[in-house]
Amino acid sequence: MPPKLPSPFYPLIVFLALALLFLHSSLLSSPNAQRKDLSRPTPSCDLFNGRWVQDLGKPPRPLYDETCPFHRNAWNCLRNQRDNMGAINSWKWVPRDCVLERIDPPRFLTLMRNRNIGFVGDSLNENFLVAFLCALRTADSEAKKWKRKGAWRGAYFPKFNVTVAYHRAVLLAKYEWKPRQSGPDGEVKGIYRVDVDVPADDWAHIGDFYHVLIFNTGHWWGPDKFPKETPLVFYQEGKPILPAVEMLDGLKAVLQNMAIHIHRAFPNSILKFWRLQSPRHFHGGDWNQNGSCIFNKPLEESEILRPEQLDMWFDPSNDGINKEARLLNGLIKDAIQGSHIRVLDLTHLSEFRADAHPAIWLGKKDAVQVWGQDCMHWCLPGVPDTWVDILAQSIRHSLRN
Repeated sequence: MPPKLPSPFYPLIVFLALALLFLHSSLLSSPNAQRKDLSRPTPSCDLFNGRWVQDLGKPPRPLYDETCPFHRNAWNCLRNQRDNMGAINSWKWVPRDCVLERIDPPRFLTLMRNRNIGFVGDSLNENFLVAFLCALRTADSEAKKWKRKGAWRGAYFPKFNVTVAYHRAVLLAKYEWKPRQSGPDGEVKGIYRVDVDVPADDWAHIGDFYHVLIFNTGHWWGPDKFPKETPLVFYQEGKPILPAVEMLDGLKAVLQNMAIHIHRAFPNSILKFWRLQSPRHFHGGDWNQNGSCIFNKPLEESEILRPEQLDMWFDPSNDGINKEARLLNGLIKDAIQGSHIRVLDLTHLSEFRADAHPAIWLGKKDAVQVWGQDCMHWCLPGVPDTWVDILAQSIRHSLRN
């Protein structure tokens, strides 16, 4: 039987198939398509549920050391000769349901080429930033300090045209000192006016510069920062909120308004995270009450980590001594529900690590006498490097999808 001759429609079918394939590839590679991909959800993978495992062999060395030019002195625990640094960095966070990869700085910066990352919030986000900068510098030794666009500090990586910076806004909302005012409890030294519906100038207009933003607040919302003689007084639409509200209700109003502002003012093409609370580990008193955190190991070290010891510290139902972290997390989750802001829940994994704070090793002779031990910020290298791994993997998955 002679072979069948090709159908006269065969060349047309081939042409149409190739044209559709070319059009599909073009759409995927366009800049607009890349920015749109940022708003897609990450794969189903819970990086926040797991346990700390110690490598008793040869644990991987930190990506950076005390010579990183982006260090902040009080967190540079290697240079300050904090005890037990080798043990602190021998613990690895292992999620239960997926694999957490260590950041690969050259690969990550290549992925982020021509994009910028911004941290907004208090000094715990700055702590996070420093770990990020020091890790990324291993891929670009020409990285330079960067402080523009209202940023508090940051770095520019010229090899990849990437900027990573921090905008200090401890309450997120705009606040200012007003001396000799009448407060909720009568005449006071002065008040801090907080406009719950107005973002702080430091970050209100940065949406046209960043492709990824990480927000946080929480550590300044307490009577140690704003006592009764210099209280927070809350305003909305330019007028005092009456009757006057307590700090917790003021925080709720700020969280709700800032979440709305972020959702509305910043386009969906910007990948937005809200980092939940970094737990404090003051034992025997707060920072100004001789609180201490000189621990040699995480709060639990058994093969199967149990929550009981953590709950003694943090569970509101047990009236934990540091229960505020979990209470604030609930308020934050409520505020951002339904928005395009993603939760970066680093609280639970950090709760174990009472051993990893600067404590008394602060780099200045009289720092402990003046400020007390630091059981709030983290040694670097240390726990924030795990935060960096989680953030990098979350960003990478979003872009790759």
